[in-house]
Amino acid sequence: MNFYIKSILSAVCIVTSSVVLAQIPDTQYSQGISYISGGVGEEESQSILAEAKQWPLLLELSQLENGRGVWIFGAKIKIVNSQNQVIFDAQADGPYILINLNAGQYQIEASYQGVIQKRSVSIQASAPQKLAIFWK
Repeated sequence: MNFYIKSILSAVCIVTSSVVLAQIPDTQYSQGISYISGGVGEEESQSILAEAKQWPLLLELSQLENGRGVWIFGAKIKIVNSQNQVIFDAQADGPYILINLNAGQYQIEASYQGVIQKRSVSIQASAPQKLAIFWK
């Protein structure tokens, strides 16, 4: 019976460690602003979404394809501050991008396959924002 208990405990440890080891993509920087981009695959997506609670802004990127919404990667993201200065300029490596912005008002410009979309966002300290950008 001890053998069965040890086997079950070992299986639980292996499953638990695989969840803990799910890798979040490396932190990158654009003009001094840290960001994480990715979400390709279920484990990476879950890791980024769990991490999003610690970041001021989560962008979620998708498009309509054959009548249904699909995740995209390769969108170009620019952020302009209230002084009309571009403070962030990067390409998304997956459907999610976490961006570490200070509190303030920003204009997001997202470009994908030649189509540009603009959104305004207000970042507040300790209130993470999620912004879904969808291309038709």
